[in-house]
Amino acid sequence: MFTPRLIAKKFVAREQGEGAGARVHRSIGTTRLRNLDPFLMLDEFNVGLPGGFPDHPHRGFETVTYVLPTSKGHMCHEDFLGNKGELRPGDLQWMTPGKGIMHAEMPKSEVPSHGLQLWINLPSSSRMIEPRYQEISRDTVPHAFNEDKSIEAIVFAGEVFGKRGPIETQAPVTYVHFMLDKGAKLEYPIPETHHVFVYAVTGTGKCVDHSIEPHEAIVMEMKGDGVLLQADENDKLEVIVMTGEPLEEPV
Repeated sequence: MFTPRLIAKKFVAREQGEGAGARVHRSIGTTRLRNLDPFLMLDEFNVGLPGGFPDHPHRGFETVTYVLPTSKGHMCHEDFLGNKGELRPGDLQWMTPGKGIMHAEMPKSEVPSHGLQLWINLPSSSRMIEPRYQEISRDTVPHAFNEDKSIEAIVFAGEVFGKRGPIETQAPVTYVHFMLDKGAKLEYPIPETHHVFVYAVTGTGKCVDHSIEPHEAIVMEMKGDGVLLQADENDKLEVIVMTGEPLEEPV
């Protein structure tokens, strides 16, 4: 019998300024939730030129940039090592800065790019490694389905419905985009040692017995088998579920 984890904290991510003229909904990394080991920050961005995130440094933590499949715009990135590329709707970049990197992330045009950026603390043993990129395209990322096809999972890290994500993580972490049809119910098992964070992207539904809506952030308790989600009977529901084993190390 599946015993769902209960909700420890739930709140709506407020919009704030970030970068150069950009606006984000920040959930992790605020006064409401300073961090959730190993996760340090989560922003939902929706930005077009001239806004963006010009040259800035990273060191000691990983950044995960996901352009949502429904985004109208693209994101471009470039660093001081000469690496450059473009993230299309549905693409994800998992950057491990290691000992440090300077880079920029800017929308390709005035058409807004809609996505999420997550920061993950690195184990101390990995903080001085060489910078590394893992770029996963929308064409190659595994898509998994439940038996009746009412739930689709885009699996970047971890395993769902028999499909394993391609990302090699520095610490035990999962990252999955779930899309539930109207009325669909998901029981998603979670490793018992992992912290769990759910972010609602679109639609309405319930997490355990609490209603959820877009921009809502949910921290689950540690006790229980996993996450229980259900879309409303008249609406679909999309969420990102992130889980990670606490490092218990300084940032």
